[in-house]
Amino acid sequence: MEEYKMRRGEYLEERVPNLKGTIEDYFGPVTGTEEFNGSDLYVVDDPDNPVFERVVAGAVSYSGKKDKLAVDFVERELEALMETGDVDAAGDANAAKNDFLLECTGRDAKSRRESMKRAVEDDAETPDDV
Repeated sequence: MEEYKMRRGEYLEERVPNLKGTIEDYFGPVTGTEEFNGSDLYVVDDPDNPVFERVVAGAVSYSGKKDKLAVDFVERELEALMETGDVDAAGDANAAKNDFLLECTGRDAKSRRESMKRAVEDDAETPDDV
């Protein structure tokens, strides 16, 4: 599960007031919910794009902090896509992921990548015994 923060000064509920509807627009009908860190996330068990096996997404609340977007994209193996002839859908799947994350967070792929890199570097500087 990956967690994404919003741009400075922006909030997920303001950017995407209907998160469930947005998830359905990008990936298909929501079939249930799943608990993650005390928050219920939306589950799409049969996504519209054949590259995805399952998509889990939603807002995760932390006390005293802004909500984060939590997402888990479960994708089929390349061999399985080749067997069924669905390899061409990979480009659309990648575009759907990036467009969804951009709409929800206001951050493009480069910005998200740099933010995650900084988070990993900050974790590496923290001693394990603290």
